[in-house]
Amino acid sequence: MVGSEKRKMDCLVVGCGLSGSVIARYLAEELGKHVVIWERRNHIAGNMYDYVDEHGILVHQYGPHIFHTNKKYLYDYLCQFGTWDKYNLTCLTKIDGKYTPSPFNFQTIDDYYPSEQAENLKNRLVLAYPGQDKATIIDLLEHPDPVIKEYATFLFEKDYSLYTAKQWGISPTEIDVSVLKRVPILFSYKTGYFDDSYQIMPHICYTHFFQKLLNHSNIQVELGIEALDHLRVTPSGDALLIDDIPMDIPVIYTGALDELLEEKGALPYRSLRFEWKYEEINSLQDAPVVAYPQAEGYTRITEYKKLPVQDVHGTSYAVEYPLPYQAENQVEPYYPILTVESQQHYATLKRKADSIRNLFYCGRLADFRYYNMDQTLERALELCNQLGRYFSGDLA
Repeated sequence: MVGSEKRKMDCLVVGCGLSGSVIARYLAEELGKHVVIWERRNHIAGNMYDYVDEHGILVHQYGPHIFHTNKKYLYDYLCQFGTWDKYNLTCLTKIDGKYTPSPFNFQTIDDYYPSEQAENLKNRLVLAYPGQDKATIIDLLEHPDPVIKEYATFLFEKDYSLYTAKQWGISPTEIDVSVLKRVPILFSYKTGYFDDSYQIMPHICYTHFFQKLLNHSNIQVELGIEALDHLRVTPSGDALLIDDIPMDIPVIYTGALDELLEEKGALPYRSLRFEWKYEEINSLQDAPVVAYPQAEGYTRITEYKKLPVQDVHGTSYAVEYPLPYQAENQVEPYYPILTVESQQHYATLKRKADSIRNLFYCGRLADFRYYNMDQTLERALELCNQLGRYFSGDLA
């Protein structure tokens, strides 16, 4: 069996991203278990992996990551493994040749409406949503005030519908409404992409955070291993075999559930292609992340010398092109495509997974949920508690 000669294994973790690494640390430190992590990529840190490029600029290989949460215990958890700095992300969206704040705010109204109409619309929004500082595009589209509804329709047709269609590869009418509600519309001039109490980035880098998280004598990380080549569900569907050998150890899985259950392609995921560029200029755009809903093919551009701010010459940036996920093309599954049909299919797969006695799973792919990083961490810590009960005999 892969890795069996190197160390005793009490638990196997599949995936070295945030979910797998947090769970491995808990098993190793709190429960004293010998943990082996299998990671199919050639690096730790999953999609949070970052590195310094050939131009001396720290970049995120799989897209921009800013940790944000309102929950202090999640912030405190991260602080155990390094120093974190405050970082408030600002974003822009380019519509009809103009750049406007994202999330859309009162500045957006000023950008696209004559002054008298703009003041009227802002007053109507304040009166229509007393005591609220924001609402979703769905709220505004369904509002009875025709002026508010017209504004919402403008935003939906110029941004939400176009961006959603490109990002997900399906009509906005098919996507779960929770996706459209992710980015609100603000009823003020407030800027900043998030409004959480804690908005942070690692003082050094995310990869360094993972190095500290995984730095435990009971953890062994094995890179470049495709776990699906070694895991198989028994014909009876009640246990996982490792290299066809029955193993009485828990397997913590953070990958796509349909692939583990040998129904590859049953669940739809969206992937990304990053076009990396460097220019000998001081600044490319006025915000670290700019969305381009009306552009052909790509959705956004991230300028990494601003994420975090780096005093370096030139600028490195990535243009994001969404594309379909196909496992045989060796691209990464980034986002579960949440539709009524896909969530029903996932529920069927989940029932099968829940009947496998030594399988535990979590994460954006395994749970088929569109998690932010704080939600991923919270879910991982929940599974840690479940594993604690499992090893203590309290879990049936």
